[in-house]
Amino acid sequence: MSRLFRALASSLLPLAFVCCTESLAQGQTGSGSPAAACLAYQKGLSLGASLGRTKAKLQSGEMLKVVALGSSSTTGFGVLSSTGAFPEVMKQELIRLRPSAKIELINSGRIMENLGDNIARLDSDVLRHKPDLVIWQLGSNDAVWRGIADNAKETLTDAVKRLKAANADVVLMDLQYAPLVLLTTRHVRMEKIITDVSREQNVGQFPRFLLMKRAVDGGVKGLVGLDGLHKSAEGHKCVGIALAQMVDAAAQ
Repeated sequence: MSRLFRALASSLLPLAFVCCTESLAQGQTGSGSPAAACLAYQKGLSLGASLGRTKAKLQSGEMLKVVALGSSSTTGFGVLSSTGAFPEVMKQELIRLRPSAKIELINSGRIMENLGDNIARLDSDVLRHKPDLVIWQLGSNDAVWRGIADNAKETLTDAVKRLKAANADVVLMDLQYAPLVLLTTRHVRMEKIITDVSREQNVGQFPRFLLMKRAVDGGVKGLVGLDGLHKSAEGHKCVGIALAQMVDAAAQ
């Protein structure tokens, strides 16, 4: 990671911390929290593909091994504890939906990584764990900071094929709907790449961008931190719970 990106990450942390604290306070309102309001906008949304291996593991009662791959959103940047990051929220919601489920979650997120960085870690941080389900949050750093490689679609396609060849279900999580993401038109290209690869490879796509856009357009506030990029604690709650519910539906 370059000095520039380290500086950016460290400069954003205090802002994210403040936002997280404010969002946790809002979350005490329960059903009136931003996360609850956001979840109302997931109606009609789905992963768009079935999760056969996940279904088999959940129905048999065997351990479901989930690897979350991604960047700062995956690590929970901006929340007070890793338990507030969307992968852990997803795990807890899946257990609530399926009380007999056994789920092992491995968080393989790294701050400021782009698509190429994620792919470089597939063997060491994903495939070596022999996952049943891979939740891959990707694209935001490419769209906001790093630029999108000319061969991004091809490299993503090849990586998804590798995951499928290892008998893992795959869910690609697209961009967050946030001011910094919308600053340039690069987000449009990145969204299309993720959507096209998901469809062509018949893997799941979690529509984070659309869910958050619906909620924000509907007047929901507090899903994004003061830095204009990272999700707040309430944003993580909405995304994690919605993701678990869509995974559960795709594994029926």
